[in-house]
Amino acid sequence: MPLITLPDGSSRIFEQPVSVAQVAANIGPGLARAALAGQVGDMLVDLSHVLDQDTALTLITDKDEAALPLIRHDAAHIMAQAVQELFPGTQVTIGPAIEDGFYYDFARDKAFTPDDLALIEARMNEIVDRDLPIQREIWDVAQAKQTFAGLGEHFKVELIDQIPPDEPVSVYRQGNWFDLCRGPHLPNTGRLPKAFKLLKLAGSYWRGDAGRPMLQRIYGTAWRNKKELKAYLHRLQEAEKRDHRKLGKTLDLFHTQEQAPGMVFWHDKGWQLYLIVQDYIRRTLREQGYQEVHTPQLLDRSLWEQSGHWEKFGDMIFTTHSEHRDYAIKPMNCPAHIQIFKQGLKSHHQLPLRLAEFGSCHRNEPSGTLHGLMRVRNFVQDDAHIFCTEQQILPEVLAFIDLLFSVYHDFGFDDVLIRLSTRPNQRVGDDALWDKAEQALQQALEQRQLDWELQPGEGAFYGPKIEFSLRDCLQRVWQLGTIQLDFAMPARLGASYIAADNTKQVPVMLHRAILGSLERFIGILLEHYAGALPTWLAPVQVAVIAIADRHHTYTQHLTDELRKHDFRATADLRNEKVGFKIREHTLARVPYLLVVGDHEVNERCIAVRRREGTDLGSLSLNALLTHLQADVADLARQSD
Repeated sequence: MPLITLPDGSSRIFEQPVSVAQVAANIGPGLARAALAGQVGDMLVDLSHVLDQDTALTLITDKDEAALPLIRHDAAHIMAQAVQELFPGTQVTIGPAIEDGFYYDFARDKAFTPDDLALIEARMNEIVDRDLPIQREIWDVAQAKQTFAGLGEHFKVELIDQIPPDEPVSVYRQGNWFDLCRGPHLPNTGRLPKAFKLLKLAGSYWRGDAGRPMLQRIYGTAWRNKKELKAYLHRLQEAEKRDHRKLGKTLDLFHTQEQAPGMVFWHDKGWQLYLIVQDYIRRTLREQGYQEVHTPQLLDRSLWEQSGHWEKFGDMIFTTHSEHRDYAIKPMNCPAHIQIFKQGLKSHHQLPLRLAEFGSCHRNEPSGTLHGLMRVRNFVQDDAHIFCTEQQILPEVLAFIDLLFSVYHDFGFDDVLIRLSTRPNQRVGDDALWDKAEQALQQALEQRQLDWELQPGEGAFYGPKIEFSLRDCLQRVWQLGTIQLDFAMPARLGASYIAADNTKQVPVMLHRAILGSLERFIGILLEHYAGALPTWLAPVQVAVIAIADRHHTYTQHLTDELRKHDFRATADLRNEKVGFKIREHTLARVPYLLVVGDHEVNERCIAVRRREGTDLGSLSLNALLTHLQADVADLARQSD
């Protein structure tokens, strides 16, 4: 007699085991028609899933956010069925739901074309209209292997070979088509909303291994209704307009080229932006008691072996050789900071010790993943490490959280997502230490009354961590900040301090970053603001535009005065029409345009307009300086 408890606190008792669909029907015919799946604890289950013991159940409809991964997974299966119906002989491999959509990888001799996507999408709509029942079947390994081998599905056979012989194999069938899958799925294809679209083609290696066969990947997106789909496609169009690589070229900020893959050539304006961001972080960290250090680019291989990085990240490390010694071009700063900590005997009175570095790091990222500023091989982090006692973990984490939110606010980001990742199965350190660390991180989040999501088992092998992600104006989420507790590396590299009882103790090491990679953060900034950066960040803040040659002297005078007051100003003395100049500086996203003509020269005033077209009228130089100073002081808090 299972007792089923519903989200509103009510419950129902059934005389015998009951399916999720039967519970929905028991509640009412409207819910029976609307239900897509059930949620038992954190697990989504099919409507056919049988409940044979007391449990809490949430019925999922297309009104629920939890329906999205289910809808996207079904869309992937329907796409795979459509592909195999249209292109017989194509092998299907793996097709998961992902953030904002889904994909499937296919093995086919002939390449798919963009025109094929339209055909596949049309066939998907037909399969939805067929309203095929979707049913879960349980096969044994031998049956599954024989069946898929007989269909020529060699990639599926390889997947089945990884399943222990005594374990059942879950297969989902829709009509005559079926695939290996854990599920869950909708009850029939007709329940899939026609709010999906195939987006693009890409290449991928089987199991992500460059030594394995190349497959063809089809990406798509699926939503609960056409309104959501339309909004998402609009965001994609906006993202295309805001692509930081295009903005980098248009605004003359940076470029990349094949001779240095994954590395950035910063132009003058781009480097000005880079330095503005870096100087802001440098000043902020200094105010928070951090010491800025600088460590070598090359460190002997033995140090990376001792720290554990060589074994874990060896494929990502660039190396060089000199005088019979192997060196690593550093992929991170942590081991080098421990070397600074170890210089001289440290007392507990000197803790916490906060070491920060804008260290240039290199990682051998796969060439196929490189993407403008967002994924590079050479980058600089706003990296810092805090060496502290166990008792200092909580106050240091609290101080870091406050600092992080203040920094994000200054850059114009206030929508922050937080995840707490706890101990993985493979870890170092005893459970008592992990208990203290996890409690300290959770306590810090609770003291600040922050909403957060738990990620059990997702911590690093050396300690738990908090991850901070930003949501930008297009609702995209970017993981940036992190604070990680490390019990392992200080001990492995011989770091210690003298405690209050005169015993030698190993410090706790907090790895922390706010922006993460400066390169990537600048890419995010450019896309969030569509290149129209807040005045304090703009590489050129003011363009002073002369209408004619006779206005050059006053134009240059104004420019010099602005520069004396630390504004980044440029004088446009070119022999071009004033309308052309205004348009060019507007396209360059310069925040303020000052136009100088006869009236301005005679009255010693300035005609001021904003890049978005707002006319601020005629101002004196002092009034302009006051206005600009207030705008810059406000940082990004009241951006365009």
